[in-house]
Amino acid sequence: MEYPVESFTDAEREALAPHFTNLDRPVFGLVNLPETVKGALFARYSRYGGTLRRLFLDEFAEEARTGLAVDGDHGGEGERARKLYERIFLGYGDDSVAQLGGAHIAMEWVSNVMTKLLQRGRLAAYLEQSTRYIAYDAPMGEGLGYRYWRHSDLGLEYEAAMDSLFGSYAQALPRVLAWAEERFPRADGQAETAYRGSIKAKALDLLRGLLPASSLSHMGMFATGQAYEQLLLRLYASPLPEARDYADMILAELRAIMPSFVARVEKPDRGGEWISFLEERSQAAERRARQLGLDRAQRGERSGPEVRLLSVEGNERDLLAALLFEAASCSEEETRRAVGALPPDECAAMLAELVGERRNRRHRPGRGFEALRYRFEVVSDYGAFRDLQRHRMLTVQWQTLGPELGAGVPEELEPAGVAGLYRAGLERSRDEYARIAEGGRPELAPYALCLGYRIRYVLDMNAREAMHLIELRSGREGHPAYRAVAHALHAEIARVHPSVAAAMSFVDRDTEPRLERMLSEIRAHAKLAAVTRGSAT
Repeated sequence: MEYPVESFTDAEREALAPHFTNLDRPVFGLVNLPETVKGALFARYSRYGGTLRRLFLDEFAEEARTGLAVDGDHGGEGERARKLYERIFLGYGDDSVAQLGGAHIAMEWVSNVMTKLLQRGRLAAYLEQSTRYIAYDAPMGEGLGYRYWRHSDLGLEYEAAMDSLFGSYAQALPRVLAWAEERFPRADGQAETAYRGSIKAKALDLLRGLLPASSLSHMGMFATGQAYEQLLLRLYASPLPEARDYADMILAELRAIMPSFVARVEKPDRGGEWISFLEERSQAAERRARQLGLDRAQRGERSGPEVRLLSVEGNERDLLAALLFEAASCSEEETRRAVGALPPDECAAMLAELVGERRNRRHRPGRGFEALRYRFEVVSDYGAFRDLQRHRMLTVQWQTLGPELGAGVPEELEPAGVAGLYRAGLERSRDEYARIAEGGRPELAPYALCLGYRIRYVLDMNAREAMHLIELRSGREGHPAYRAVAHALHAEIARVHPSVAAAMSFVDRDTEPRLERMLSEIRAHAKLAAVTRGSAT
């Protein structure tokens, strides 16, 4: 197809060149512009008769040429862009405008309690420092102590308990490393660096449950202005001091990058009322739970993760109809009738054909798989929950972390000779939890609990997301704790929808003891690190 090519004067091309990746093709990128200006350009786009590059020349180029901001109070977003946002976003309440710009924010030294609050939103991208690559056996810096969240209200007893947990971790780590090296000797031809990396990952996996939820991590986030606004409101409505502290810091950074996107947060009649609404809603749920006697946690030690399928929406014939819908020219009701007349064996053959020949787990079936839904109740250790909670194309709800469901000790720690040390750490953690809760700060008590303690949560997802989660999390490179959950999820789906379970052809069912982190992945990470070091130099 022939596309019209705009013509620009030499002066116009000079003004456009720094901000557009090309000046003669119908697809181009916006660069070297503040997020608010990019968003404002797109916001005006819908009511402007010309092209985006012409719009920039007509309405934004002069500000770009003179430095964008009229004064220093509005960061670098530009006076015109700021006024446009005030009118459309603040004045008209058009929230979609806040989806047109984004920002990368790094959040360091956040606890494992806090990372779950930060990662609750669906419409964002997150990357978190991993406990299977980073050892927690060294202090943060000279005189700073081990990597855990502190608060003056928790007292010296809390710090003593946390220091004890990290001390046990540091004491156990070299012993587990030595055991893993003896248990899994290096094979002929295996690279020494890759082997050492896999041994380290194995040891860190086994000891992860000893780390408390107060352990500090680093996290990177990319999100739109709308997603950041929702995040800030949630954090300000939280009873946790850490959440409100980070909300202040995140807001300060966003005000420096794209202040108009988060302008509503600080307005009493906008963000203030929204935060009050969230607080009142949370209080109402707690009040009603108490009235029904649902706040009295009962002890129930488990021997491992538990998965219960609470409800199912749809059947395999519904799935077939949904997979055929886009290729049909009739109503879904007619498609359902046609599928309903087929014998079971033909339905199974048709489903296999519509799923397609999947050559790897990234080859997933179409959106018709979203016609089926599953709601699971899961009890697993907090470490596994942390990994499963990151799946954003599902609904996840979780209860407050407590000691009532118990904690397990990885079997391999017995031959490694550190199981007793691990159990003692769990008990110290439970005792400190009880002290904080009984001392009047129950909202802070979960910080003291080890990641090995179990938590109850719900995963609600369609069949397409279930395929992604189960195949990814059952992989041999995964942590044993969440691999067990993935296997149980798959078994429950097989019980009600065997053809759907069969379509999940990349589920790794092997449970033999091994080095979970595959050597090829270790090599890939090493190659990435080498490339990064090379680009830095």
